[in-house]
Amino acid sequence: MIKYLGSKRLLIPGIQAVVNGVPEKGRFLDLFSGTSRVGHAMKSSGWQVILNDWNRYAWVLANAHVVCDSDRLGEVQPIIDHLNALPGKDGWFTETYCRKSRYFTPENGARIEAIREEIEKLDPDEELKCVLLAELMEAADRVDSTVGVQMAYLKKWSKRSLQPLRLRTPQLLPKSPLGKAQAHCLEAQEAALQLEADVAYLDPPYNQHKYIGNYHVWETLVLWDEPEVYGVACKRTDCREKRSDFNSKPGIHQAMTHLMENLSAPIKIISFSDEGYLPRPEMESLLEKHGNLQVLSRIHPRYVGARIGIHAPSGEKVGKVTHVKNTEYLYILGDLKVEAEDLTSHGWLFEEPLSA
Repeated sequence: MIKYLGSKRLLIPGIQAVVNGVPEKGRFLDLFSGTSRVGHAMKSSGWQVILNDWNRYAWVLANAHVVCDSDRLGEVQPIIDHLNALPGKDGWFTETYCRKSRYFTPENGARIEAIREEIEKLDPDEELKCVLLAELMEAADRVDSTVGVQMAYLKKWSKRSLQPLRLRTPQLLPKSPLGKAQAHCLEAQEAALQLEADVAYLDPPYNQHKYIGNYHVWETLVLWDEPEVYGVACKRTDCREKRSDFNSKPGIHQAMTHLMENLSAPIKIISFSDEGYLPRPEMESLLEKHGNLQVLSRIHPRYVGARIGIHAPSGEKVGKVTHVKNTEYLYILGDLKVEAEDLTSHGWLFEEPLSA
């Protein structure tokens, strides 16, 4: 899967341990699905998974990694082989993201462009198209020249960026016995009103950094719309326009309150960070109004860009790294008994809820 700020790769064992406490499997909803790592893990555990994310690239990843079942693998492989054999095609994408900016070498940019154009010409059904787009996105991610976010790129080509781009065979899961997975591309509040589940997992944005700004190249890659761009990073202009109250310090409390009021799921699991706009006492006071609350915490390394520090366009280091770790919280709302030993073995600590 792609490199992703806020990825739950290291937290999934703990999340699974919590979900394993649910007496009977059913529908599992991930309201902010991102790379779909959590949904993928829940599908592999036998749940019927429902995924949602406001960004189109995340919807593509959800369809590719969770909705599409392994019985379609035979259709995918011949197309992957065909796409890997294509020569490069130098056009708008290569000019924008390899010369005006430097996310990929021009050679790999041209390969990305040729493959993306061919996917459009092949015009596969929606599910298969998402698989192909996800494989292209992940192939591009393996040869990018960033620290994992697309707010900037490295001054010199990264070692991996000099490798030739190549698509891989996807790892598709069998269909869940409880039903086929679903993927939605809705704003979170709208999704909360429309979607129901037995367990809902929420990993909302919690500060000013918008995911579309961090991963705007992937949004362009899947939409293939040659958008107007701005700045050294060549961001899409809709990075400025697409706003969420979860990215707003004045708005996040009300946004979280509305989400809790409208979301239909007896068990809710919420990921949050001590770097978020909502201080822990305020967050827990808000959540306690909506059911029995259990609190887990875990020390987690910050993403690599935060550990490297702040640099000027010239490459000169201009800021200091204040801390290299943060605390991740897992809030469990509802009538669910969580076994301590199942969580402590994965680095989680139980804590008493605080009040504001």
